[in-house]
Amino acid sequence: MSKFQITASIVVYEQTIESVRRTIESFLSTGLNVKLFLVANSTEPDLGAFLSDPRVEIIEAFDNPGFGKGHNMAIRKKTDTEYYLVLNPDISFKSEVLERLYQYMEEHPDVGNIMPKVLYPDGSLQRLCKLLPDPLNIATRRFLPSLKWSQRMNDKYELKDFDYNSVMQIPNLSGCFMFMRNSILQKSNGFDERFFLYLEDIDLNRRISRMAKTIYYPFVSIIHHHNRGSYNNRKLLKHHIFSAIRYFNKWGWFWDRERKKANGETIEKIRQLNSVKNIES
Repeated sequence: MSKFQITASIVVYEQTIESVRRTIESFLSTGLNVKLFLVANSTEPDLGAFLSDPRVEIIEAFDNPGFGKGHNMAIRKKTDTEYYLVLNPDISFKSEVLERLYQYMEEHPDVGNIMPKVLYPDGSLQRLCKLLPDPLNIATRRFLPSLKWSQRMNDKYELKDFDYNSVMQIPNLSGCFMFMRNSILQKSNGFDERFFLYLEDIDLNRRISRMAKTIYYPFVSIIHHHNRGSYNNRKLLKHHIFSAIRYFNKWGWFWDRERKKANGETIEKIRQLNSVKNIES
């Protein structure tokens, strides 16, 4: 077997077979040479039907080791591949998405992770380009979202001044679709398994950004059937809180020089971009 162009992993935990099938078929619809790992973190749904495709391999992890550790079980197989895609089981997209992202990465060897435009099923934008969070960002978004000062803080965190129509280096890209250069991913050692769920994507993106660019690419889009689980489930909220504590213990609570630099540079680039657009209009 020649080197794969893209290898992907999907961690499946109690999703419906319809949702998982939609994501799997989206990935396999490409003409590129691809490999897909389905990491079963639960006994439901039954994934055996997908084994008829030689590009698919199932990894059983029924004890539910967590999102990051589940993906690491596939990442650490060190498959001979150019690019690695961490893919949520609630994503769908057209075949051209992978081809366009692959081409961009081939033409830009300084990029380590790229994320396309992400839409809700109704076609509206998901604002998944963000600054690196500080503790107030996490706390106010979850517990005080309706306060005016909290809304202003969240607008800044979610880069509300960014129109999402320009290629931009972003310090915090969503983990729902992480299209990474495999050589960079392997150097980063994958996800930090101390994060059972939540913030593991921010942590990995930060470590990738020390070696390569992390880019938002708006010229193709995916559909994310997003469910904010920790807002409706106390067990998931507990995981979110514990992950936040681990994240800030690792990177710094209110003193984080790297966060300050990355966020400042991002805000300045968006300001300059908007200034140019205002002049042109």
